[in-house]
Amino acid sequence: MSLDTIVSPLILQAASAAAGHQQHPASALYVVATPIGNMADMSLRAIHVLSLVDAVACEDTRVSAGLLQRLGLHRPLIALHEHNEESAAPLVIERLARGERVAYVSDAGTPAISDPGARLVAAVRAAGFRVVPLPGASSVVTALSAAGDVAGGGFRFVGFVSPKAAARAQDLRTLDSDPGTCVLFEAPHRIEALADALAEGLPTRRLTVCRELTKQFEDIHTLDCAAFPAWLAADADHRRGEFVLVLHARGASEAAQDDAGAVSTDHLLRTLMAELPLKQAVSLTAQVTGGARNALYEHALALRDAAGADQEAPESRDQAVPADLPPTRLPDRRGRSRR
Repeated sequence: MSLDTIVSPLILQAASAAAGHQQHPASALYVVATPIGNMADMSLRAIHVLSLVDAVACEDTRVSAGLLQRLGLHRPLIALHEHNEESAAPLVIERLARGERVAYVSDAGTPAISDPGARLVAAVRAAGFRVVPLPGASSVVTALSAAGDVAGGGFRFVGFVSPKAAARAQDLRTLDSDPGTCVLFEAPHRIEALADALAEGLPTRRLTVCRELTKQFEDIHTLDCAAFPAWLAADADHRRGEFVLVLHARGASEAAQDDAGAVSTDHLLRTLMAELPLKQAVSLTAQVTGGARNALYEHALALRDAAGADQEAPESRDQAVPADLPPTRLPDRRGRSRR
């Protein structure tokens, strides 16, 4: 007799005692959160509901069958994943129309959070049936609780950024413009590419790396984005498992330093662009500031376009140059100073 055979009836009895007195209406969809790695994180209410429903719609029938088996339960399964969510939703609605209770579970965590489920919920509501959410494990909230992001007052859930280099770089530039906390997901086979992009584009931002949350080899580490590639390379185990990344909010002092740095970079770019070809000006600015060349190049183009617009405007030279900025003198190629 296996341990599961002994434990399952005890778990079902405890779940019934804890949640059996609550109301569980018929003709309702129950959105059930499941563990993200540790089976003990399954709530008693979720276990009771899974024992009560007439069918379980799920992201992967193999994963959900294993979960139900460990609980000592056997229920009809309906495959409902990202590729068939719209076409499978009517099957769930038909069961609800017959007065049945149906649960929906994703492979792990809370459904519809970077997992299927949102379209199903919308369809069920549109059909006039009730949706009952059962809270539980979420890798997003779990990671945030362990990040120690003291400057964060809220967070933005990003999920997976683009796997393509150019689009990923653009995604990270957008994140860098957001001073608040951001949460990202990444798969093990793409984590090194993301680490390199974070180190190049957001080198000074603090990052909490959460790997294998709630599992036996859980690993949580906080560092600057610039140090992320080296941390991954230090141990092969660091590159294994599913990743949740918490990009910390920028504090007031850090934001002020970034603003000051932006002003300094703008001034350096304008000065060099007045004397050198654009690419050479960008290359020198990248060497001086440590900034990413691609981002500096795009910024230089924007500065050049803005300068061209200003020259076309009917304004005098005195109006175009702020009085509090001294004239910039640079040596020409023959060594003489000129404006």
